[in-house]
Amino acid sequence: MRKLWLNGTALVLSVLFIFPVYWMLSTSFKDNSQVLTKDPVFFFTPTFDHYSTATGVDLFWTYVANSFVVTVGAVLLALLVALAASFAIARMEFRGRRGMVIAVMMAQMAPWEILIIVVYLNARDAEMLNSLVTLTLIYFVMALPFTIWTLRGFIAAVPKELEESAMIDGCNRAQAFLRVIFPLLAPGLMATSLFGFIAAWNEYAMVLVLNKSPEAATLPLWLTQFQTNFGNDWGATMAASTMFTVPVLIVFLVLQRRVTGGLSAGAVKG
Repeated sequence: MRKLWLNGTALVLSVLFIFPVYWMLSTSFKDNSQVLTKDPVFFFTPTFDHYSTATGVDLFWTYVANSFVVTVGAVLLALLVALAASFAIARMEFRGRRGMVIAVMMAQMAPWEILIIVVYLNARDAEMLNSLVTLTLIYFVMALPFTIWTLRGFIAAVPKELEESAMIDGCNRAQAFLRVIFPLLAPGLMATSLFGFIAAWNEYAMVLVLNKSPEAATLPLWLTQFQTNFGNDWGATMAASTMFTVPVLIVFLVLQRRVTGGLSAGAVKG
């Protein structure tokens, strides 16, 4: 009976989470006359007109390219800086270490929405508005605290004896990190990459304020182009939302299979 109750609860929650996604996907294939109806339409002849409308927007492929550039750039920068910072926090003793940890935690908890005005004024004064470089740097800073905090836990979980053994065998500190610790950080790197990708890919407020030029816009702004003074094109909006979700789903499916296993077990097997 206990297993039946748990399985039933899991089934109900799964339906609640999956149904909105199903409705978004099905609406993207419905005719306009079937989108806004008094009674929901579950059986229909699919049409791809809404996808043609969504991809037919001016500068669509520019939006796609901009989103991938700023997202991938921010994730790679965050991983590069966080690897060094998290190693220093986890392995080294230095003055201000505790304060640095507290600062990272506070930066992670602070809502970035309250800093939009400050960020805009700084970007304006530096003449860096409508720039993909500015957007990449901001997304990098937004993802950095979580990346540092997560990788710090993974590095701390690796036994120091492995690193010391490598140094006894002739490796210096950098070689020991690259050859011993770094291969064991794969789960942490995957998890933080996934978080950073989703956060940067979905971010809307910053690009709305900083990048007014259509040539510097990203896909979240593209999703708003189907709302006009004459009404909302819900079919095109759902088609755009479906396409917007696909890259995140692909990244998740690729990475989630690798975000498994404990570091200590992996170290013993190595």
